[in-house]
Amino acid sequence: TPDEELALELSGMGVKLGDVYRALDGNGGLLGYVVESVSTQGYGGNIVLYLGVTLDGSLNDISILEISETPGLGMLAEDVLVPQFHQKKAEGFVYTKSGASAENEIDAIAGATITTSAVTNAVNGGLKAAQALTEGGDGNE
Repeated sequence: TPDEELALELSGMGVKLGDVYRALDGNGGLLGYVVESVSTQGYGGNIVLYLGVTLDGSLNDISILEISETPGLGMLAEDVLVPQFHQKKAEGFVYTKSGASAENEIDAIAGATITTSAVTNAVNGGLKAAQALTEGGDGNE
């Protein structure tokens, strides 16, 4: 089934999905989804984040809920990585160590590549889930 395929793909990325919420406007119309995404591949353990994705696939924002990375390195994710995802539209993101030059590129945290990779994978996993929901018409329940 599509759900099993998605779960298998996300598992290969070290990502598990948590809660998924529908984002509605004042009249109950569907605006998009809020997805809880967990990377199991952080340097210090799981990294739990929420991401908001509009129906056109744009990433509204991400918010890190749980992170236990190295102080001064991976713990900079909130300040360094989160703003880079703000209102971006991409099917998926990649990180770079040489300076982001495209909409889908995120600057890695120097000395914290594992953290950067884990956050990027969690975001990509959440985007895949929101895309599957949008394509599946799940928003009309």
